[in-house]
Amino acid sequence: MRWSKAHLFTQKETPADAEIASHKLMLRAGLIKKVTPGIYTLGFMALKAQRKFESILREEFEKDGLIEILMPVVHPAELWQETNRWTEMGDGLARFKNRNGQEFCLGATHEEVITDYVRHDLKSYRDLPVIIYQIQTKFRDEIRPRFGLMRGREFTMKDAYSFDVDRDAALDSYDLMHAAYKRAFDRLGLDYRIVKADSGNIGGDKSEEFHVIADSGEDSLMVSTESEFAANSEVCPAIDVEDVVYGGTEELALEEFPTPGLRSIADLSKATNTEEKFLVKTMFYSVTDDQSKDGLSPIAVCLRGDDEVNPIKIKNHFGLANPAELLTDEEVKQITGASPGSCGPVGINIPIYFDNGLKHFKNFVVGANKDDFHLKNVNTGRDFQLKEWVDFRMAKEGDKSPDGKGLLKEVRGIEVGHIFYLGTKYSKAMKATFLDKNGKAQLIEMGCYGIGVGRTVQAAIEQSHDEDGVVWPRALAPFDVHICHLDPKDEKVDEVVQDIEAGLQGLGIDVFVDDRKERPGVKFKDADLIGFPLRITVGGRGVSNGEVEVFHRASKEKESLPIAEVVSKVGMLLNN
Repeated sequence: MRWSKAHLFTQKETPADAEIASHKLMLRAGLIKKVTPGIYTLGFMALKAQRKFESILREEFEKDGLIEILMPVVHPAELWQETNRWTEMGDGLARFKNRNGQEFCLGATHEEVITDYVRHDLKSYRDLPVIIYQIQTKFRDEIRPRFGLMRGREFTMKDAYSFDVDRDAALDSYDLMHAAYKRAFDRLGLDYRIVKADSGNIGGDKSEEFHVIADSGEDSLMVSTESEFAANSEVCPAIDVEDVVYGGTEELALEEFPTPGLRSIADLSKATNTEEKFLVKTMFYSVTDDQSKDGLSPIAVCLRGDDEVNPIKIKNHFGLANPAELLTDEEVKQITGASPGSCGPVGINIPIYFDNGLKHFKNFVVGANKDDFHLKNVNTGRDFQLKEWVDFRMAKEGDKSPDGKGLLKEVRGIEVGHIFYLGTKYSKAMKATFLDKNGKAQLIEMGCYGIGVGRTVQAAIEQSHDEDGVVWPRALAPFDVHICHLDPKDEKVDEVVQDIEAGLQGLGIDVFVDDRKERPGVKFKDADLIGFPLRITVGGRGVSNGEVEVFHRASKEKESLPIAEVVSKVGMLLNN
């Protein structure tokens, strides 16, 4: 392709609304152009990179016999109402009515539509297993779209769905998709990790995420220093390297003492000359309880003063649809009689959960449920009754790796793929059954598997760039070679460019030729910005000497090659 024939315009200045490197570079390099917040037009190069990734996915899925279909973007409300996600999805689901008043939504995900697609066809155990996938547009009305394609409202997603006769078979499909994902991401040559994850409102009880490692990643990942263990911090078990012990062995008499104006752990630590890790804080959350009048039931969660509550762990413990929410200050006061910061577990009539990090605490300090007062020498069992010991805290760097190998360290990741074992959540709600070998109706076991296609392309740029621009991995690069044609009006130079271009294309190598009437410096800067793996500079001086210059974008190494050898040499460089 010739630049003069391409609709490609680069920018020198960084757009003001771009926050992270990959977003800035994609805009500056003409890869994407914003239409409105969270919605972008892909330029031909971004689309070419995305299509290359789609081809990799299709090649890997064909090896396992997956079936590709294409489902609609617009979904009727009644399908989502069958699973109750019409309301559960909240404002992120873009809803609208047609001219007849019928309700629809833009597909944020396709579990309902795919279940409807198969439920009248998969009648017998002989029809299973089957795995179906699509590469399709999704729309989620993000409250704050940011980072370009990373968190957009409209995006391209590869989503697959498996259907099996029982849990064991469904987990076999899960493992098959896990392996296919790993092959696909291995081919990209990116630094990525597979981590244990929360299923969110998709459902199911087993899920893993695929994360491209990048300092700007939105997700906190906990990885072992000595093994392959990795988990999203949302679900990572929290295990102390050594037990934190406090308060001696004998139970002392309970005492109340004044703490005027001390409403934070930091203030209490300073006033009592006690390290924060030896103080106990009490947090109040709402959890689903079908037996309560309003559908919500308050609980108290106690943990060490230097730890943080993990709402996802509470959600999963109680089987909630969404992360547990803190009670308001007024709700806390109604339960305890005191403002937050002066509250504790003694004398309250709600379930009390203690984090495992407090198992070796005696004679500790908590709020007295009386404004500006605390209690000391508090002990579990004697002064209040626990509902349960739990792991409700956020894991942190330096904790013991849950697999027993090494310690945890925190890295940042960009989630690009997520796989779920769903069980029968959707088949039960939508009555998707089959007849087993005994002629008895059984619910279909399901799994779902998603990859953000455009998101992966941008994640690759976020991981692989420098101060000059993008550094494309070969597997995703829109073009393999960038020829800087320095003398478009010189017939001899133009002939050399055409010969090199034709020779490389004959080897199956994608070539982009900058034939603009621009200064060499402008062409070199744009070539660095766009970042294809190799650059070949062809100019009058070099041609007169029978040479061209080859520049390696990643290493920035240069070498002069005889014109007669450049095609074969570049072919070998790219293959290696």
